[in-house]
Amino acid sequence: MVRSMGSSTNFNLSDVFSAVAEAIPSQTFLVWRGRRLSYGDVNRRVGGFANYLSSVGLGSHIERNALAGHESGQDHLGIYLRNGNEYLEAMIGSYRARVAPFNVSYRYVEDELLYLLTDSTSKALVYPAEFAPRVAAIRDRLPNLRVLIQVADHSGNELLPGAVDYEAVLATPTPAGGLPTPSGDDLYILYTGGTTGMPKGVLWRQHDIFLSSMGGRPWGSDQALTSYEELADKARSSGGAMSMMMIPPFMHGAAQWAAFNAVTMGGRIVIPDDVERMRPAEVLRLAAEEKVLSLPVVGDAIARPLLDEIESGDYDLSGLFTITNGGAPLSPTVRDRILAALPHLMLLDAVGASESGAQMSTATTAGAETQAATFTPQSDTAVVSAELDRVLQPGEGQGWLARRDLIPLGYLGDEAKTAKTFPTIGGVRWSVPGDRADVLSDGRIQLLGRDSVTINSGGEKIFVEEVERAIAAHPSVYDVVVVGRPSERWGSEVVAVVQLADGAEAGDEDLIDVCRKSIARYKIPKAFIRTPKVVRSPAGKADYRWAKDVATEGVRSE
Repeated sequence: MVRSMGSSTNFNLSDVFSAVAEAIPSQTFLVWRGRRLSYGDVNRRVGGFANYLSSVGLGSHIERNALAGHESGQDHLGIYLRNGNEYLEAMIGSYRARVAPFNVSYRYVEDELLYLLTDSTSKALVYPAEFAPRVAAIRDRLPNLRVLIQVADHSGNELLPGAVDYEAVLATPTPAGGLPTPSGDDLYILYTGGTTGMPKGVLWRQHDIFLSSMGGRPWGSDQALTSYEELADKARSSGGAMSMMMIPPFMHGAAQWAAFNAVTMGGRIVIPDDVERMRPAEVLRLAAEEKVLSLPVVGDAIARPLLDEIESGDYDLSGLFTITNGGAPLSPTVRDRILAALPHLMLLDAVGASESGAQMSTATTAGAETQAATFTPQSDTAVVSAELDRVLQPGEGQGWLARRDLIPLGYLGDEAKTAKTFPTIGGVRWSVPGDRADVLSDGRIQLLGRDSVTINSGGEKIFVEEVERAIAAHPSVYDVVVVGRPSERWGSEVVAVVQLADGAEAGDEDLIDVCRKSIARYKIPKAFIRTPKVVRSPAGKADYRWAKDVATEGVRSE
């Protein structure tokens, strides 16, 4: 097994958390609904959860070195929860029992839930009482699912037959034989969002995802942590200084990565009281009260309503140091407004994917010149040729965004897709998730867009993110998603599904005019369809399947 990037320790995520918790047990880790849980509090709760899983026989059964990249030798547990302390406790507790947890979208209805729990061969599921009816409706069709852990909530729904109460589980004593010893080879599983296809389970070694994206390699550095002692010292020296407002859902990989980055700094995670919908005034009030340093967002869908409230309200955000954006682009209009409203902060844009981990970033401050969708890559990130046969050098132009070294093992149960996404080029294994990119002469990389949503119109390849940025520059546009729909003339034509700001107006010619300022004529949409609300995932990512349905309901061009 290859050990990566100079680290002498094979890190696992359970021991990462416990190393910090033992170093700073009384330091506040999580704030939610008036409750303040210390690192020591959460570590004890994590232990109880792990004890329960181990006591019912869940764990690891085949070691990593006996498995192919698309295979798992561990039992799997679905986390079907909204944000809250239970999400992180169940996640870390599973790692401690050598069970592999994975993210389940809380928006999933019965058929989607059935697909995911079948595809993942889940043995266990933790869910809130509000979702008990959905779980009850499908459990008989899931023969592998035998452990149900239910979190009590405002719904008042009773425990399902055979289910156990979450808080009761935490009192489980350590099994007679003790807990198993976690390994850095144990799995971290992250299911893709499925906005362009069926969700797939990405399998990572915990060591690799920790060093790649979860704080094992501090931001801006190529030097990885080398031991748990070094991690503990780092947490002691900075414990309490870092704080983060967690708006994106933990079911989104970027939120999990951000949470563990906070852990490595002995930081504090603050969760808004309402986790069912974002209430901008509540979020900003809490951010001011807790004096949070960092506020993660996922594109305009989260940033714009917060910004509207900042501009109209009175909040002391002088302690806010960074707004970090990832998962969806910020439009130029929103970017400029953020830096005008909060000129003291740094706006950090990051690029990464479930299949690649963190890849590149760019930092912007008020008054700085920026180039749209252009980033500084990490040393392990590059652009490879369209034919997947070589790495492109600066100035060589377009290809696939790729990353090497600390990358996933594969997709759960899918050997063919694993081979396609993780090809070997020049003797080196790369992750190539499907993003087109352009390597510039100065070595920076311009992100063009995900190939699966690229439109081929009249023989020209059109990247939807570029068109979305152009349209979003109009001040009346609140949100926009661009898709292709069938056209007899063009094969596929560009269509924009547009949500206007409340009370705002913009005709088609107005939107065409703003497009002309930044994109070529052939990229300008052939139709603009107005919608009361653009549908996005809870993480803020565009739902292209929904947008395509909306676009194709219109009259197709001749």
